[in-house]
Amino acid sequence: MNPSFIFNIVVTIVIAVIMYFLLPVITADISNSLAASVGVLIGGIFTPLVSNLINSSTNESDTSEEVATLYVGNLPYRANEQAVQEYFEQQGKVVSVRLMKDRRTGKRKGYGFVEMDAKGANRAIKHLNDSSFQERTLKVRLAKDKVEG
Repeated sequence: MNPSFIFNIVVTIVIAVIMYFLLPVITADISNSLAASVGVLIGGIFTPLVSNLINSSTNESDTSEEVATLYVGNLPYRANEQAVQEYFEQQGKVVSVRLMKDRRTGKRKGYGFVEMDAKGANRAIKHLNDSSFQERTLKVRLAKDKVEG
């Protein structure tokens, strides 16, 4: 189940219980079952509105942390993940670095992938594509989506 759906149910039940006890005290001519029904109605209307407000505020902070994956080609075979990460961190926050190796020999293939924040990725493409890294000219592009097959 979706966590926000469960949150909505719990909050609605809490509001119904509060109304069950509160409404008969406020107005003496209302029954407990009617008070609980009013509580469920109010909770059913109020809770999704509050949930949407909470989700929209958290989604705004999530969008600033978008991650882009870059293809980095023509890497020197002697380059390691740490050296590549340090080179790319000049442009923005690096999330991960994966340098591809041959499965059979274990030697590096000369290309890899760098995950970094979207703004930093755009700067890296602009500034590091065709730049010199350990005496090799790098090719930096947005990585294509992996094809399942």
